[in-house]
Amino acid sequence: MIENIEWAEQMNCAVTVCDAEGIILYMNDKARATFAGHGDLIGKNLFECHSPASKEKILHMLATGESNSYTIAKGDVKKMIYQTPWRRNGEIAGMVEISMVIPDRLPHYVRS
Repeated sequence: MIENIEWAEQMNCAVTVCDAEGIILYMNDKARATFAGHGDLIGKNLFECHSPASKEKILHMLATGESNSYTIAKGDVKKMIYQTPWRRNGEIAGMVEISMVIPDRLPHYVRS
């Protein structure tokens, strides 16, 4: 079980957490609303609803600790997806996905 996850309910983005085997442990309200058409996904294996290429990417992140980010568009809504492993006692224990709506034109700043 995941402790101290109440911060995720207060975020203005969808947060999904799985364990190292791909079992969904937690979804905040926004994540549950996003996937409401699929029923209650807590306790389900996320690999069952991903393509082989996505499954390979997730397994790679879980094995290496690397993160992944990309943007998607669904209709006229654009989102940024950030996926990263989470750790317990220094060991990779699963993955967190944060999905946030972003503006059509996202400012980019170069700082030195």
